[in-house]
Formats: sequence, C-alpha cells, structure tokens
Amino acid sequence: MPHSPNSTSPAVTLSVRVPSEVRDQLEELANATGRTKSFLAAEAIEYYLATQHWQVKAIEKSVKKADSKKAKFIKHQKISDWLSSWGNENEQEPPK
Repeated sequence: MPHSPNSTSPAVTLSVRVPSEVRDQLEELANATGRTKSFLAAEAIEYYLATQHWQVKAIEKSVKKADSKKAKFIKHQKISDWLSSWGNENEQEPPK
C-alpha cells in the first residue's frame, strides 16, 4: 500500500501535463474532499506505481519460473478441451 504523500520523505516538485478534463476532475475532487490537488495527484501516482510494481514483479517471477528446468507445461488444446467440457455430462478431469 502506498505511503501517504505527507510522509517523512522529502517532497519534490513534479510537473505533469494532463488533459483539461482530468484537471477539472481533480479540482472537483479536491473541492469535495477538502484535499489539495497536489495531495490527490501524489496519492494517485503512488497508488498507480504500487499496483504496477506488484504486477511487474509477479510477471517477472512467473517468467523466471517458466524458464526454469522444473517448469511443466500443458498443451493449449488440452486446457481448451477441458474448459469446454465444464458443465457438460462428459466433464473431463483436469489435464496432467
């Protein structure tokens, strides 16, 4: 979870170009919540980065596992046939 933009880390200024619609939405949200546009933008960026970081790390881990000598794969057609059998009278066992 991202830390608060008001954390003890030193703050730096970052200029970002956004469409006017985004700026207007940010201003509307700032007014509604009593927060500054800067606070909300920093919070949104931190949340986005945390989410992307988690996803990238999960992908890197999966690729490393798939590239290992211990990796086992099942042919696409076997998986597709198994999934297509779900809910049918002749539902198949999962492929091995």
